[in-house]
Amino acid sequence: MKIQTLKINQFGKLQNKEIELDNHINLIIGKNESGKSTLLKFILSMFYGLSKNKNGKTYTDFEKYTPWQETDFSGKIKYTLANGQEYEVFREFRKKSPQIYNEQFEEVSKHYRIDKNTGNRFFTEQTGVEEELFCKTIVSMQNETRLEEKEQTSLVQNLSNLVSTGEDTLSYQKIIAKLNKRQLEEIGTARSQDRPINIISKRLTQIETEKENLSRFVEKKYDFEENKKILEEEIKQEQGKLDILKKRKNIEESYYLQQEKMKIGENTIKEYQSKIEKLKNIDQDNQFPIEPIREKTVNRKENTKKVETDTRNGNTPRRMKEESNKKIGIIPIITGILFVILTVFGISKKNSILTVMGVIFTFFSLILLSYQQYRKKTGNHTTNFEENVDNEKVNTQINLLKETLENLQKEQETLKISAKRDYDNSLESIKNEFMGKLPLTEIHNLLTTPQMNENIEVLENKIARDRLKIQSIALDQNNILPKLENLANLEEEYVSLEEQYQALLLQNEATQLAKQEIENAYREMKKQVTPNFTQHLSSIMENISNGTYTNIQLDEKDGIIVETKNGNYIPVDYLSIGTIDQLYLSLRLGAENQITKEELPIMLDETFAYYDDERLENILNFLHTEYKNRQIIIFTCTNREKEICEKKNIPYHTIEIER
Repeated sequence: MKIQTLKINQFGKLQNKEIELDNHINLIIGKNESGKSTLLKFILSMFYGLSKNKNGKTYTDFEKYTPWQETDFSGKIKYTLANGQEYEVFREFRKKSPQIYNEQFEEVSKHYRIDKNTGNRFFTEQTGVEEELFCKTIVSMQNETRLEEKEQTSLVQNLSNLVSTGEDTLSYQKIIAKLNKRQLEEIGTARSQDRPINIISKRLTQIETEKENLSRFVEKKYDFEENKKILEEEIKQEQGKLDILKKRKNIEESYYLQQEKMKIGENTIKEYQSKIEKLKNIDQDNQFPIEPIREKTVNRKENTKKVETDTRNGNTPRRMKEESNKKIGIIPIITGILFVILTVFGISKKNSILTVMGVIFTFFSLILLSYQQYRKKTGNHTTNFEENVDNEKVNTQINLLKETLENLQKEQETLKISAKRDYDNSLESIKNEFMGKLPLTEIHNLLTTPQMNENIEVLENKIARDRLKIQSIALDQNNILPKLENLANLEEEYVSLEEQYQALLLQNEATQLAKQEIENAYREMKKQVTPNFTQHLSSIMENISNGTYTNIQLDEKDGIIVETKNGNYIPVDYLSIGTIDQLYLSLRLGAENQITKEELPIMLDETFAYYDDERLENILNFLHTEYKNRQIIIFTCTNREKEICEKKNIPYHTIEIER
């Protein structure tokens, strides 16, 4: 793989820069704080994106390299893979995924998998190298290969890890030890007592005992529920019967009220018939003028009562008038006799006053008697007229009474038919309503039984007793409910613990399998990979150490051991820090051949800052001869690399970065 061009619009302190790279050695020279490390981070970010996670740092990479001003925070990189395919990648760093174009300028961004955290994984799929592994092998960041003496032990361990496992942060022994510790702490064994699997196993045994003791309450619960269901069904049936009887009772009461109304109507009809008969029996010669009949008025009732009262006493209107006339005719006669006596008495006593008074009053008595005779003659004519009028009124009265009586009889018959029809329809409605809920014969008996009120009382009492029984069952259920809830909780706990127990067994099995696989992998690596790796490492170390160290091996006891010129093997931690730095770089370069078939660019940021001129000359010569087809990018703040390349006739391309 070769990086051809870089275009930086804005990234950290870098802006508006276009850089072309050579296919072999590129020296990027700049003073401290000029942006060399920023440029290296730009290349990595174009491939893998810019992380927004702190990962233990004060600021995220995104925060660190975001421009202070709102500018074009973007860039582009152009590169060619080993298979000849050419790509251009444009990335706006505020967005998660870039735009990727092939050599025909077709966008192929969607051809690669998108990760929700890291974005488009195009470079990982093209090279097969994750970002973390890329940075640990292909890229050497500033001061990464220079360690203080107190960190030598850690470095030696990393070397041993890299040789034995292929990863400098992975130690076979430590992995096994951690797995054993984790297996004991998180799972436990048959001989342990207070580990998770022991605690769960003990609790499962306790729950089984408690469940067995509580199981009898489950049977009681089922009995309660069955009895309650039976009682509720009985109440349902009894309530249905009671509803039928109560509805029938309401219908009977309504029908009774209709019958009472009809009785009142019959009495009214009888009264009218009686009145008609009485009027018919009245002597037509003794009729008297009466008011026309107006049904349901006070005058008609009072007049009728007066006539009926006089009739019962044997007095007709004619007789009463005759008696009145007799009384009026006797008065003038008696008065005249008294006045004649008074006149005779006055004459005999020779009393002129009495005589005059007697004559005068006798005269007036004669006049009154004459007037009475005149009235008697004229009164007979009037009476005959009135009698004729009274006869017509009586007939009219009788006709009106008959018409009213006929209307009353029709209304009475209609009411009787309507009441019976409503009564029958209501009973039929009840029958239809409860059809299917109760047997038909039961419904018929309830609608026809004469002991309706007695049956209502019996049903109400039975329903009340059944409801009391249900309440009693509910109380019993409430008493065992806490126990059943505890049983349910135990069941849930048992299921949960059983799942945990099975999960622990699986985890234990997986851990055992993992340890076995690691053991097999370790043995396989020692058998096949490690010899090739140590041989390649020995070759690199021989070149960069100018033949001082030619053989590097891995020992299970001492880790990495190095053969000296006299043939003796010594542990790597006996070497100087500078030599260990060289060995560490050699390991990284050697590991790169093991992780990918793509010949990725080797990027070294101030890697040789602490190398002396001899070591620097050896490593540059080694890189030139052993990696002649590889692109090498060296970031440096001095001209030493440039001077050595010129001295050794090593071709190079220089890019200078100014502050």
